[in-house]
Amino acid sequence: MTTTRNRPGLRHAVAAAALLAAAPWAQATNGYFPHGFGLKAKGMGGASIAMAHDAFAGVNNPAAAAFAGNRWDVGAEIFRPYRDAQFVGQTPVVESGRTAFPIPEFGYNVKLSERLALGVTVYGNGGMNTSYAPFPNGFNLMGGQGKLGVDLMQLIVAPTLAYQVADGHALGISPLLVLQRFEAYGLQGFSMMSQSPGDVTNRGKDTSTGIGVRLGYFGKLGDRVTVGAAYSPKTDMSRFDKYKGLFAGGGDFDIPENYGVGVAVQLTPALTVALDATRVKYGGVPAIANGSLSQVMAGQPLGAAAGPGFGWRDIGVVKVGVQWQASPQWTLRAGYNKGDNPIRPQDAMFNVLAPGVIREHLTFGATWAPDKDTEWTFALWHGRRETVVGPSVDFMSGAMNPTGTRIGMHQNGFGVQYSRKF
Repeated sequence: MTTTRNRPGLRHAVAAAALLAAAPWAQATNGYFPHGFGLKAKGMGGASIAMAHDAFAGVNNPAAAAFAGNRWDVGAEIFRPYRDAQFVGQTPVVESGRTAFPIPEFGYNVKLSERLALGVTVYGNGGMNTSYAPFPNGFNLMGGQGKLGVDLMQLIVAPTLAYQVADGHALGISPLLVLQRFEAYGLQGFSMMSQSPGDVTNRGKDTSTGIGVRLGYFGKLGDRVTVGAAYSPKTDMSRFDKYKGLFAGGGDFDIPENYGVGVAVQLTPALTVALDATRVKYGGVPAIANGSLSQVMAGQPLGAAAGPGFGWRDIGVVKVGVQWQASPQWTLRAGYNKGDNPIRPQDAMFNVLAPGVIREHLTFGATWAPDKDTEWTFALWHGRRETVVGPSVDFMSGAMNPTGTRIGMHQNGFGVQYSRKF
C-alpha cells in the first residue's frame, strides 16, 4: 500500500502524461522506434532488458519492476533528426524543416511487499515527422501544393505489476494504453490513386486509440549475471478516419509486434556489460509493410486492404552497453546500437515521407549521485547517416527512373533525467 510520501510521484505521473500528450515530437531510429527508453538505457545503446536500474520497466521489461526499488524518474531530451530527399536529375536536394524536438518521459516504481512491485511508465513509443518546403512555383517534391509532410506520434501509458515467483526471478505485465496522432499535408497528387480521394491529405490532425500489453521475465543467475525477456504482441488501434484514403485498410495503423532478450554481466564490482537482441515486426502491419510502387503498378488503390504502404520489412536490432562505476558519485556509460534498415530501394519514393533509414548509433552517458537518494543522468547519441537510392515513377506518364529517388538521414540527441529514491 502506498503512503502519503508516495503521492507526489503519482502527481508527477499525471503531469508527465499531460506534457507528453501536448508535446510535438518525432523519432526515427530503429525504424520509427527509439533506440532506447530512459536516459540510462539510451547511454548504453538502448540495452535495458536485463537491467533494473530505473523505473522504465513498463517499456523495457515489466518484470524488472520487482528489483528497481522505490523511485521515480523524470527526463527530457532534445532529438535532432536531419532528413533530406531528392529526385535525381529532376529536383535539388530538399531538406526537411524543423530539426529539434523535445521529448519528455516519466517512470514511477514502488515495492508493495518483498515480492510485489507496482509502477507506471509514460513515454513516446516512436513517430515520424517530415516537413518539406515547396518549390518557388508552389508545388512540392511529390507534385502536390504547399508544404509536404507527415506527423505521427505515439504516446503510451503503461501501468506495471511485477511479482517475484521465486527468489531472484520475477514475471511482469504492463497494459499499454495507447494514443496515436497523425497528420498529412501536401499529398494532393496521391488523391487520384485513392479509393477515398477526399481522405488522403490536408485533413488536419486525427487521433487513434488502442490497448495492448507487454509481458516480461527477469532473472538473477547468481551474483553477477541477470537475464531478461520482454514481449509485446501487435496492438490493434482504431482507424484514422480522416486518412482512410491514405493508409491501407481504410486508415488502419496498428503498432507492430516487438520482442527481445537480454543479458547483463558484472565483470568486476565496478564494470557491467549488457547485451540485448530485439526484433520489430513491421511486416505485420499492412499500412507500414505493404509494397509501395509494386502495389501502385498492380492497380491497388490507396486505402484498400492491399493498397500501397511504406514497404517496411521486419528488423532485428543488437544493443550493446557498458557501465562503469567510476566513483561513489559517478557512473559512466557507453553503447553501440546496430539494426537493419527497414526500407528497401524499391520503396524509397514513398519513404520520402518517412526516411527511417538509420542503422547505427553511438551513445554515451553518465549519472551523478550527489547523495543516496538523488541522481542526475545525462546521455547523448549520434545516429550515423544512411541513404537509400531507388526508383522513381512519373504517375502521369508511367515512366520509371531506376535510380531516381534518394533519401537520407542522420541524427543527434541529448537528454537529462532527474531521479529520486524514497
